[in-house]
Amino acid sequence: MKTTEYKFSFEEYASIEDLNAADGALLKQARAVTDTAYAPYSKFNVGAVALLANGTQVSGTNQENAAYPVGICAERVLLGSAAVLHPGIAIETIAITYHNTTGASGHPISPCGMCRQALVEFEDRTQHPIRLILSGMEGKVLIIQQAGSLLPLSFKGNDLK
Repeated sequence: MKTTEYKFSFEEYASIEDLNAADGALLKQARAVTDTAYAPYSKFNVGAVALLANGTQVSGTNQENAAYPVGICAERVLLGSAAVLHPGIAIETIAITYHNTTGASGHPISPCGMCRQALVEFEDRTQHPIRLILSGMEGKVLIIQQAGSLLPLSFKGNDLK
């Protein structure tokens, strides 16, 4: 038997003010875009803004539906938009944040399992790591250098061959 250990590291900042100007601006945009989320059931608005390798920005918000669970997360809205509007262009960084309209929004959240899978596949198809900036509407900020770090032993397209 062999034991293998998986580790990953991330950067932690006390607040948005501690980020460099570009990361702070991207996170501010993600915080602003939460206002366009459609989350009448959960009251949990999620916003994501990506900086693409060509300098373009793309955003996404969660879109709920009364026929749960057919809503879609902000991250997958963003990835779909990026893929359609800018085919083949890698994503450099995505800032992801949320506004819990019925509670606190002061700590970072990370993508759900389905979104982690979608992020890994986007990284694979563009052959480029996606850097993640995670935060709430205030408080600490986490930066993860590669989205795939959140999904070790991920299932990939090559597994279907």
